[in-house]
Amino acid sequence: MSVAPRLRVLLVTDLAYPARGRRYGDEDIALSARLREDFDLALCHPLDAVALMDGFDVVLVRNSGPVLNYPAEYEEFRTRALERGTRVHTQLTGRGDMAGKQYLLDLTSAGYPVIPTVDRAEDLHRLPVVPEYVVKPKLGADSIGLRTVPREELDTVGYEGGVLVQPLIPFTYEVSFYFVDDAFQYALHAPNPEQRWRLEPYEATAADLEFARRFIAWNTVEHGIQRVDACRTPEGELLLVELEDLNPYLSLDLVDRATRDGFVAALKASLLKLARTP
Repeated sequence: MSVAPRLRVLLVTDLAYPARGRRYGDEDIALSARLREDFDLALCHPLDAVALMDGFDVVLVRNSGPVLNYPAEYEEFRTRALERGTRVHTQLTGRGDMAGKQYLLDLTSAGYPVIPTVDRAEDLHRLPVVPEYVVKPKLGADSIGLRTVPREELDTVGYEGGVLVQPLIPFTYEVSFYFVDDAFQYALHAPNPEQRWRLEPYEATAADLEFARRFIAWNTVEHGIQRVDACRTPEGELLLVELEDLNPYLSLDLVDRATRDGFVAALKASLLKLARTP
């Protein structure tokens, strides 16, 4: 009896990227060890992905760092993968961070529970009146280029380079919901707003999951890892901060073993389903 060949997975990661408050290399080394239990797996830097990806069944993009550090190479990766029909996890059809920050504008216009966002001076009236506003690049990541502007200085903001403006709103904590495909896996929250990556396990309520699943459904990704980041306002409302569908850090070291095993099992199943997709 012949044995079915093992799935060949190329895990794209930047093990040396100096992420603030996170250890990219540790997470991806540990995850790769689990994936090797069932797959033939190799790791590569994102700048090497185009040259290597044809030799694999699936390309798994993990902690590869902000793509704004190599925009031309990332665009080549997307173009080549789409041309060749390369199976990329998360699928390149994502409408969240992998496509820039336009989704914050789209979701604001559609009335979703998101921090209100505009990208034109003539739309500032759509934002609530607060003492300070956040200005950040449309193609930003890791808070690069983010600055705070007092309300009286909003007329000095230049929009030519592509920026977003949001009200600086108070919140009691941030919370992240982690999904594989459309299945919820776990949630973590940062009790101290000043320490984004000091995370603790969070028991999501039915209302919390209803909130998060609205954005997963909107994104229409069939196979991939997605993280829904939100903030809790003093009034108790959840507002979307970010829909991370490109390379969300998972903080797997902060969840218990059963949760971690469940996530890995879900990821393995998702990779197999993607590989079998026509």
